[in-house]
Amino acid sequence: MVKFNDQVFARRIAMHRRKMDSICFHETPASLASAPVAVLSTDQPARSSFPPHVHASGQLIYAISGVMLVRSDAGSWVVPTGRAVWVPGGVRHEIEIASDVQMRTVYVAPGARADMPTACKVIRVSPLLRELIVTAASIEPAHRDGARERRIFELLLDEIGLAAPLLLHVPMPRHTALARLCRELIAQPCGDVTLDTWAGRADMHPRTFARAFRRETGMTHGAWCRHTRLLLSLQRLAAGASILDIAIEHGYDSPSAFSAMFRKALGVAPSDYFR
Repeated sequence: MVKFNDQVFARRIAMHRRKMDSICFHETPASLASAPVAVLSTDQPARSSFPPHVHASGQLIYAISGVMLVRSDAGSWVVPTGRAVWVPGGVRHEIEIASDVQMRTVYVAPGARADMPTACKVIRVSPLLRELIVTAASIEPAHRDGARERRIFELLLDEIGLAAPLLLHVPMPRHTALARLCRELIAQPCGDVTLDTWAGRADMHPRTFARAFRRETGMTHGAWCRHTRLLLSLQRLAAGASILDIAIEHGYDSPSAFSAMFRKALGVAPSDYFR
């Protein structure tokens, strides 16, 4: 694997931002009506990141290969190979590149469609949507107003709007003490996550803590911890770590326990997921 230093990271990110700025939607309303979509193609190395930022346009952030984490105030979304996360315009977010990523970012102009999703969500990129994204990325600026090109953009928007969300979301509580504990688990997945331990650290009775946690996240404390650990394991799985190492690092009793949870949640064995 190619090693990248901090200077290379900085150049890669700066280049991506320049490309992004060059296609941001500053056109007149007439031109937006004919070509409301633009696609940016970049490859990003592992361990790079995009600090918190906001776009007026909506974004579909797609990983042709690799794994990304997209974070906003509403939660964190794991974006593995073949998946994408939709981020509406005006939502502050940041991106962490967990493994070398081939990134394709679809920018959708404000007001392009009334039926665009209004909340962040992870979607599976169907073969049709993938080809539409790849094709749209190859369209030259001078040809964006062609009849064929407009149909490609419109169908691309149709597919984004119709895509069903996947359960690759880590809902984050807003309560200060609960959010602190959740952030600590994300940073150190093998930590102690028993209900009594977390309740004590939050200075709450366990029953009070359990009710507050469900109210804040929509999930039980135990389910949230299992789900979060599972999604975080995708980063290490993509990097080629062994099932044994991943199980230990993420607090599972054994590789078989990790594999069983993985298959139950995602429908395939860990060794088959990125195939």
